Order: sequence, then structure tokens, then C-alpha cells
Amino acid sequence: MTLLELAGVSVRFGERAVVDRVDLRVAEHEIVCVLGPSGSGKSTLLRVVAGLQPVSAGRVLLGGADQARVPVHRRGVGLMFQDHQLFPHRDVGENVAFGLRMQDAAAGLRLPGLRRGSRGPAQDRVAELLELVGLPGAGQRPVSSLSGGEQQRVALARALAPSPRLLMLDEPLGQLDRGLRERLVVELRGLFSRLGTTVLAVTHDQGEAFALADRVVVMGEGRIAQAGTPLEVWKRPASEFVARFLGFENVVPATVSGRVAATAWGGLPVPEGSPEGEQRVLVRPAGVVLAAAGLGCEVLSRTFRGTHVALRLRPGAGPDLEAECGLAAAPAVGDRVAVAFTPSEVVVLPEA
Repeated sequence: MTLLELAGVSVRFGERAVVDRVDLRVAEHEIVCVLGPSGSGKSTLLRVVAGLQPVSAGRVLLGGADQARVPVHRRGVGLMFQDHQLFPHRDVGENVAFGLRMQDAAAGLRLPGLRRGSRGPAQDRVAELLELVGLPGAGQRPVSSLSGGEQQRVALARALAPSPRLLMLDEPLGQLDRGLRERLVVELRGLFSRLGTTVLAVTHDQGEAFALADRVVVMGEGRIAQAGTPLEVWKRPASEFVARFLGFENVVPATVSGRVAATAWGGLPVPEGSPEGEQRVLVRPAGVVLAAAGLGCEVLSRTFRGTHVALRLRPGAGPDLEAECGLAAAPAVGDRVAVAFTPSEVVVLPEA
């Protein structure tokens, strides 16, 4: 069942369309990550759903109800920002309880503040949330004593406190170091799956989006360029823009005829049924393999990636190539090598 629907949503600042006629649906219990470069409109889209940014055109519906006249505090959504926005003069428990007070304020109720040593529904809920995010017993710790990762967990607990029907995350892990981001994104996915939380997140980090999301939405220049499962988007980018944003650089003009694409790198094998004629072709780095015979190249650089070595190659004609190879077989910078192309890693890109 659809929880969130955006129908023809546009946001204009003067003559510029920051969000341009976007249609998007998010199902209940689905985790959707909106991915795109800076200026693509992804954060503005999040603010529209939260009610923080009015639309120039289109509708936002939650549970089938138009949100045009619904104020922010009555939409039943939670929002966690990149910079946490915790209250430094309050301890951890009071920060988390703030989310509960916002819920009750929206309902016209008054929730008493937390008192040290006291117990009650609010205190029990705060303790439950801190346990949930991996900070048991931290309620009385000052915010200033927390690490970046711990502050992120407190912000998440506060956003979850009112049990929002939709949780929105704006660059949720953007200020953390890579190792901590990779660890937390796995924890977040597990937590949201256990809770059945519906999540709409925005990020510029492909790895974060692909690890967290059930569905990835790639935005560019205010429009949705592609939407699909992480595997679908990764294996079959919908355009050259999507391919290059995902970090693929092996894109070249081609003339496709049958199962072969004529390119500056020579004839490349393409999947059966690929569109013919003048096209653009992508070769993923994993599909550029060292071979006994093939396209001659000079090794310009090699970078250790943990499980493999990334190579940058200069062929006799055409743009440079990115390739991957095993650790033991990695050639040295300046070596001459030959490469062949794996058909399953070649993609004929749809026209923009």
C-alpha cells in the first residue's frame, strides 16, 4: 500500500526549477534513498514532504490525504538532519524526550519534563529508544560528551520517539568517517527492517544508498533520472548521467550492429537485443580483463582496493580505460598489457 505519493511536484526559485514535475511513490515499510549530486533537488524534495518548503505545482499525499494545508507538526513525519541539531544544554534523555513532547503538542496534550530518578511512560519510552539505538543507560549523559556516531544515534532516537509513519533522513551519515558510516548503515537497515519503518532518505553517497535502500531514486537537475532496486540501477544505468554519477567512466560512442559495438577501443561484445545504430556504450571496470591478446594498453596507475587492484589504462586510441584485476596479477605502472571485454559487463545506454 502506498504511504507517500508525490504527483507532479515542482519547486521554482524564480525562473529556476529546483524540483521539476516529480512523480514518486513510497510504499509502507519501504526504504527509499534519493541519490544525486549537489544541486539535484533531493534535499528540497525532502523539505517538501516535511512541509518546510511550499510547492509551486503538484500534490503531496500521505496515506492518500493531500497535505497542502497540513502544518509541519501535524503530518506525522520524523526528520533527522545531517548536523543532528541536538540541544547542547540538555542531556541525552531530554533530547530524546523532545520528540515525545512534539508528538503530544500536536495532539494538544502536555507532556511533563523528565526528572532525574523519576519513572513514568515518557522515561520508559526514552529508555526503550536508547536501548534500540545501542545507547542503553545513556539518558543522563551530556550531549557534549558524545562522539559523532553517538550523537547520530541520539538524533535517530529523537526522530523515532513519536513513532512517525514516515521517517525522513537528510544526509544521515554525512559527517561521520567512512568506517563508522559503513558500520552504522548496516545497523540502520536492520533496525528499520525490525521496526517496519517507512523511510525516505537523501544522500550523495552511492555506497550508503545502495546498502540502506530497498529502492534507489537517482535525481539530476530536479528530475528523477532512474528508479529501481540497487541491483537494477547498478547493473543497468538508465543514462550516461546515471552511469557517470555512479562512478563509471568507461563510456564511449559506438555504432551497434547485432552483437557487436564498433568503438574507438575496437569491437565490443554487447548483450543480445541491444538497440542498434549510433549509441553510447558503458563497460564496467570488472568487464575490462587482462588477456593474452586483445586491445594493447599502457598502465598509467594502479590503486589497491582491498580485494582487488584498480587500473587506469591508456589504449592506443580512444579514452583511457578503468579496469580491475586480482592482487597477484596486477601489472606495474608503465607495463604494456592486453585487455579483452566481458559481454555481461557491457551496457548499451538508453538515449537521454
